[in-house]
Amino acid sequence: MKIVGIYSFKNGKEIIDKKYPQLLKEVEIVIGKISAKKAKTKKSKEKTMPGKMLFNPKALNKSFKNEFTKFGWQDHRVPCEYPTQYYTQGFNPPKLNKGAFREMDFIKEKLGIEVQFGKYAFMVYNVCAKMTIFNKLGYIDTGIEIVPIKKFADQMSTGVSYFEQFVWDLEHRGVSDIDIPVLILGIDK
Repeated sequence: MKIVGIYSFKNGKEIIDKKYPQLLKEVEIVIGKISAKKAKTKKSKEKTMPGKMLFNPKALNKSFKNEFTKFGWQDHRVPCEYPTQYYTQGFNPPKLNKGAFREMDFIKEKLGIEVQFGKYAFMVYNVCAKMTIFNKLGYIDTGIEIVPIKKFADQMSTGVSYFEQFVWDLEHRGVSDIDIPVLILGIDK
């Protein structure tokens, strides 16, 4: 695979170039080693493209995990203890999932990476919520979000978001004081 789009959110590229150049090189190597052809394994059951072979996000994610692990990148889970004191008086709260957690795909040093081939909301959540949470907890100070460009996303199930859409929204949303620097990488097969 190859990087064909680069967007610097809150100076993410500039900070990573300065602070983590060796880790950015590892990311570039990992992306270059991923063979999208091997992940074209999903037979569509969708009405708009029945029987068409599509790129399988699960297979792509597995390839990324295999390659990043070789460089010592690790996922990281944070357990969630959900508050119960905000229920109204007299409400009998349900039992909350004691095994709940938030997870970042890869962390090395203080650089966090998310690889996203899912629905649009997950891209926004990763950059505008999850990375902020992991930063506040002290695990990361900068992030990288790896996403497909539209041309690539069009060869996956419907609803997969893409680089161009994400960049447009981030530019029109603007930067908040709680946001962290993130480099958005648009990839193609």
